Amino acid sequence: MRNAGIEKDFDGMISAPVNARFGTRTWLRNAVLAAAVLVLAMTASAMAGDIIDDWATVKAPPVPELKAVTLDPSTTALLILDMDKMGSCAGRPRCGDTIPNVTRLYNAARAAGAMLWYSLPGKDATPADVYAGFQPREGEYEHKAGPNKFLDSNLDEKLKAHGIKTVIVCGTSFQGVGIGTGTEAAQRGYKVIIPVDCLSSEDPYMEQYSAWHFAKGGPGVDTRNSTLTRSTMVKFAAK
Repeated sequence: MRNAGIEKDFDGMISAPVNARFGTRTWLRNAVLAAAVLVLAMTASAMAGDIIDDWATVKAPPVPELKAVTLDPSTTALLILDMDKMGSCAGRPRCGDTIPNVTRLYNAARAAGAMLWYSLPGKDATPADVYAGFQPREGEYEHKAGPNKFLDSNLDEKLKAHGIKTVIVCGTSFQGVGIGTGTEAAQRGYKVIIPVDCLSSEDPYMEQYSAWHFAKGGPGVDTRNSTLTRSTMVKFAAK
């Protein structure tokens, strides 16, 4: 018969190597699984690519809806930005197509008594440098370059002084003054009207992404406070 103490020691001597081998196999298996997961993650990351890799496969979003608007002239301002004959507009062939549309809104705003404000990008520019159909009157313009016409200008001060709540943004370029000034206006709490036929860029793609910014692509404060429309869909309420 085996001695109980000897049997106990013998069993322990047998189980120790077995447990050690079992622990080693578990560790190796976990290490292999971790390595496999890492390799898969790195492979997926390498295959994911970026927007440059995916450029040719990107599809344009659905055409955004244009909405008709009726505006209160006492609380609406028409902003005509950088529409000078020799500078910004002259350098963009598509700008010429917007001139009749800006003229249409200008005539409607003047007749309704709405506020008008212009930016003249050149320090030596005069009202005569703006197209004849919608030239500014004295006190309606400021020499202001750059895309955001609120910066270092009297625009916000004048809007507040007139009790303005809504601005209509016209000018060139769409991706410059359109997004720069329109976005700033929206973030300052103004309602922003974007007549797509009164804003121009160097090519259609720039106009497309600019329009999408206000429709759905921009920050929520921009899209909530902005309305895409056309000059023919803008009306001023009777006094």
